[in-house]
Amino acid sequence: MEFRDYYKVLGVERAATEAQIKTAYRKLARKFHPDLNPKNKEAESRFKEINEAYQVLGDADKRKKYNELGADFERGTSEDEVFRRYARAGGMNRGAGPSPGAADSEPPGGFSDFFERFFGGVGAGGGTRGRGYSFDAGGAGGDIFGARAPARAPDLQAEVEITPQEAMRGGQRRLNLTATDECDLCGGTGMLTRAAKPGTPRGPRTAESCPKCGGNGVLSVRRALDVTIPAGMGEGSRIRLKGQGGHGARPALNGDLFLTIRFKPSKAFTLTGRDARCQLPVWDYEAALGAEVTAPTLDGRISLKIPAGSQSGRVMRLKGRGLPARGKEPAGDLLYELKVLAPTDLTDDERKLMQQLADHLRARDVADPRADLMRE
Repeated sequence: MEFRDYYKVLGVERAATEAQIKTAYRKLARKFHPDLNPKNKEAESRFKEINEAYQVLGDADKRKKYNELGADFERGTSEDEVFRRYARAGGMNRGAGPSPGAADSEPPGGFSDFFERFFGGVGAGGGTRGRGYSFDAGGAGGDIFGARAPARAPDLQAEVEITPQEAMRGGQRRLNLTATDECDLCGGTGMLTRAAKPGTPRGPRTAESCPKCGGNGVLSVRRALDVTIPAGMGEGSRIRLKGQGGHGARPALNGDLFLTIRFKPSKAFTLTGRDARCQLPVWDYEAALGAEVTAPTLDGRISLKIPAGSQSGRVMRLKGRGLPARGKEPAGDLLYELKVLAPTDLTDDERKLMQQLADHLRARDVADPRADLMRE
């Protein structure tokens, strides 16, 4: 039996998203629909292939099984062994489909032997009607020229930038989003139909591209959304807002919005995981003599004691003062890295005092701080 490459049939990559697969299916189904190509056997055959491919790739469970099945074929696993694996795993309907070794033919239901053998027919809600032509964008039956089961709208991905302080305490943010909604005029089919003769709804019908969505079945819309950022969100964290993605035929079919958290550059803090780090400038005399200085935190200010004799690069850690605990992740720490600075705008008196200090240190024969560098 020859393996059927459903990705090739729809003209999409194996990594294609659900929305990309749906879009490719809609375009091809409209192009090759038999009612738009009367007496064209080639178009009818192509339409059946497209419909069959979407019955598998448009269903998450079937797509997963199909990908595993393709890997088996690529590894050269025998046809009978693949068949047995799928029979055991429920990948086929044991009461339907031909026996192993049958030719790769097309059974009366309109689906290939490959499909019937490994996926057991269309399954619940996926049966064809009329002549067996299905234009289904959501996994259930329907016809491009009749009633169709509404599809779930696509999910939406977006990023939101927050400051480290907002990550600490949480906050509100208004987002301006561009979403993909199902066209309310054509119901997402991209086509409008009408009876060839007025007053004969069951008679022959004609179809034309939907003027509102241009035949795409979907519309790009802009909308504003107020979202709450929970406290403790880290870089790359995701928030799922149910039903706030693309809008479908009814609220239950709306897609979800997935927000990814990104941090704005901050003058005071850098965040690594749940730890916050601050480069804290101190004067040379504060570092030499010790001092109590005011230092920023993610939620205010504190009085921080600088030990006497501190050098640049010294790190002082405040346990648990980074991002707060979230889920199974414990609270992070707040780390201050000291950066010792020398004053540059000295008065004459201050310069004299600094010179006296330098003379005293030389008289005590204080070690040369560059001595180690000279030994190489």
